[in-house]
Amino acid sequence: MAVIRVQGLTKIYRGGQVGITELDLDVEPGGGFGFLGPNGAGKTTTLRCLMDLIRPTSGRIEILGRDPRRDVGLRRQVGYLPGELALYQNLSGGALLTWMARMRGMSDLRYGHQLAQRLQLDLSRHVHDLSRGNKQKLGVVLALMHEPVVALLDEPTSGLDPLAQQEFAAIADEARAAGRTIVLSSHVLSEVEQVAGRVAIVRAGRLVEVDSVGALKRRALRRFELEFAGRPDPAPFRAVAGVREAAASGGVPRGAGARPVRPLVCRSMTATSPEECLQAIALQAFGENAPILVNLFQKDLMDEAFKATGRALSALGLDGRGVKLTVAMRQLLSEAGAVEAYLAGGAVPTG
Repeated sequence: MAVIRVQGLTKIYRGGQVGITELDLDVEPGGGFGFLGPNGAGKTTTLRCLMDLIRPTSGRIEILGRDPRRDVGLRRQVGYLPGELALYQNLSGGALLTWMARMRGMSDLRYGHQLAQRLQLDLSRHVHDLSRGNKQKLGVVLALMHEPVVALLDEPTSGLDPLAQQEFAAIADEARAAGRTIVLSSHVLSEVEQVAGRVAIVRAGRLVEVDSVGALKRRALRRFELEFAGRPDPAPFRAVAGVREAAASGGVPRGAGARPVRPLVCRSMTATSPEECLQAIALQAFGENAPILVNLFQKDLMDEAFKATGRALSALGLDGRGVKLTVAMRQLLSEAGAVEAYLAGGAVPTG
């Protein structure tokens, strides 16, 4: 049985603003589930409706087979972290922990204190003295301190430093391993994939797609930018499997006396490998049109890229003396934006 079942969920705010429209969704137990989309897509609206903090215009919601609108006791089994965290400023973190425990009928605060220790949060300090990141840590602790069966977390890593983000991911992994369900929202796929196995993409108040993180990444648009000493012909690159678009632009000066380079940009619907890109380069005439710089924009493929580049150069019979070739890897597009652009069928962002 699904731990969360949403059928036809619609929320229209006063003035006609659409929060979410006809959302149908099932979340299976004991795993991570992500809501991915840009700001204003409807992620927060959905989570607030699940918590019965706002009432939907129409539709049906069930959590653990119960109606959150009628079953107030359900909240003891659900943890919630709002996107806009509001805390009592004059209380310490420890006092807030105790107050929340009493509200939930808890007497054992050991897990809450363990979470605070793991996130390096000082519970003796008052909320008004905490930084934004430490307030977010406190919000995470308050949401998870009672080891809820279902946790609804609205952008939980917002404001957290990288070490705290890693620790949060470890905490979420442990919760999933214990059979609990984590639902979180974000607009960055790389954050969601640390916790969630499946993702729902929402855009402009509508559900666009539900699939595994791996499947969405395989379908994401990726951008490869290659620079040549002469003006390249985009045609061979367009023939590479998976490439959706290839276009050459004007020369870019590289300093006094240096020859301008001619960037060529490829946008690929699949994770085109470095080997495939270099095979496309081999179709070009070397000499004056020799490639002098190759930037392959991918994520987490540094070692593989250097190994593949070496194999491809060897296969092409190049020893490096006549060709200056480097491989620099970085992520040009956020993966969330790339996936979203693909699913929307619109233009790919290039900034």
